[in-house]
Amino acid sequence: MTLLSRKADYALLILSYLHTQVGGNAREIAAKFGLSRAFVANILKELGHKGFVTSTRGVKGGYVLQRASATITLAELLEAVEDGFQLTMCKEHTAEATCEVEHVCPVKAPMLEIQRRIMALLRGVTLADIFAPTTGPSVLTTLGVIARPNLQPATTTA
Repeated sequence: MTLLSRKADYALLILSYLHTQVGGNAREIAAKFGLSRAFVANILKELGHKGFVTSTRGVKGGYVLQRASATITLAELLEAVEDGFQLTMCKEHTAEATCEVEHVCPVKAPMLEIQRRIMALLRGVTLADIFAPTTGPSVLTTLGVIARPNLQPATTTA
């Protein structure tokens, strides 16, 4: 089981390509990652509709990031391409819930809290943090998302 769909994974790959190449087209991106050109084109179209990329038509046309990657959070991207990123089927507003045991569920509140914390963490990570981590301590190491290099495991004394 993965938390991210293939579409979300590919959206990240596509945006990383546009970040590093400062633009590109569906054919180039599909070839670079060995993906279906049609699927890449559909994701690019959706990313354009949702304000992540801008397209230019014509022979020299293609896609570029509409905003700097440092201004786009991972949470924002996932919420856009996943139509509301959710850890579980539980919802804060029960009118939408389809769970038959919601009224007696002991894990709904804790799972909603975990969802809230995950989203708070993802709101602190920008695409720039993922695409071009700094050589010094990055937000990803500070948040504990990526292990700090050269750290020895803690030892305990008996």
